[in-house]
Amino acid sequence: MTTTRIINASIIDTRAGQVLAGHEVRIADGRIVEVGPAPLPGSDDTILDAKGHFVMPGLVDSHVHVTAITPNFALLETLSPFYVGAKSSELLHDMLMRGFTTVRDAGGADHGLASAVEEDSLIGPRLLYAGRALSQTGGHGDMRGPGQQTFEGCFCCAGLGRVCDGVSEVRRAARDEIRKGAHQIKIMASGGVASPTDRIDSTQFSLEEIDAIVEEATAANIHTMAHAYTARAINRLIPRGVKTIEHGNLMDEESCRLFVEHDAYLTPTLATYDALAKEGVEAGMAEHLQRKVFDVLEAGGKALEMAQRHGVKMLYGSDLLGRMQRHQLNEFNLRKDVVPTDDLVRAATCNAADAFGARGDFGEIIPGARGDIIVLRHNPLEDITTLTRPEQDLLMIMKGGKVYKQALEG
Repeated sequence: MTTTRIINASIIDTRAGQVLAGHEVRIADGRIVEVGPAPLPGSDDTILDAKGHFVMPGLVDSHVHVTAITPNFALLETLSPFYVGAKSSELLHDMLMRGFTTVRDAGGADHGLASAVEEDSLIGPRLLYAGRALSQTGGHGDMRGPGQQTFEGCFCCAGLGRVCDGVSEVRRAARDEIRKGAHQIKIMASGGVASPTDRIDSTQFSLEEIDAIVEEATAANIHTMAHAYTARAINRLIPRGVKTIEHGNLMDEESCRLFVEHDAYLTPTLATYDALAKEGVEAGMAEHLQRKVFDVLEAGGKALEMAQRHGVKMLYGSDLLGRMQRHQLNEFNLRKDVVPTDDLVRAATCNAADAFGARGDFGEIIPGARGDIIVLRHNPLEDITTLTRPEQDLLMIMKGGKVYKQALEG
């Protein structure tokens, strides 16, 4: 068994929101095995000197689409999955180089892509995938235009969703994604921006269908995530056991109460609306769909402020598409004037582990956690924007005990 020790570390305690100076970390077989004040007893095969810089767990993006190589989802569904997989490798690599060691894919990725990353055939963050997001006919995962008549029952090329209607169909679809190894089930539970025939303010799936999906996920000991914008959509989901609400731009005070009561999490995705508003059409999105962005753009900031005020637990999510994925770290900038730095750090680390039922597995520098570690030049608890400058401030990236970037001096 080979061991690595990081010395002279200022460790970010993500739960407490404080710095533990003068500490050391020992990693063996891909896991953290010891953390404590210097010096740790014993010897190690490799010594990495952090030189007093700030050591924290790798970041977690809880809402990505690694196969969304274009924001034109209708086009995406016509592309070869081999081509999409090859292009996704570029997106995955860049995510890891930004400091994200775990990402939760919200529709599109599958077992093959996750396995390729796990085996290091593709370089990228650990990939928690939902498989195909579940959508009703005419819902946010149905990319047929109003004049399109043909339908094959599901999108079987490189799309992000599958259509299912009725309790028996949604059960079968959920069970099928679970069979294929899904780490979570994604429900398209309201209208959205990128879908051609639904309204943002619509609710999708009946309560009976939602109950069936959640029941199947719960039986498999995985959680459900739901795309939902409006209070009307959100407030019917949380009491039914949905663990995370994605977007939530048009929620209300009652939504906040339900989040807290049911220990649910909100995943704001402000970065994608900002990017779509500025360059969505240029990046390949249809102009009539881009106009829908402005229905939720300003409301996202108001929802963020409301959620923070009410103590709603939040996750870090970007939801960026195509070439706009280069703005992944901008979510920190868009939240920092509303959310305190310690809460922002938790959203991108230990909150995600808690929400996914993986407390202690990642998101913290503690014994037993994965060896997912980044080293920063500056303290993110004092200046969160240090996380947005990986080229100059991100000095080391380790995932599962393996170093993927090493720019520590000496």
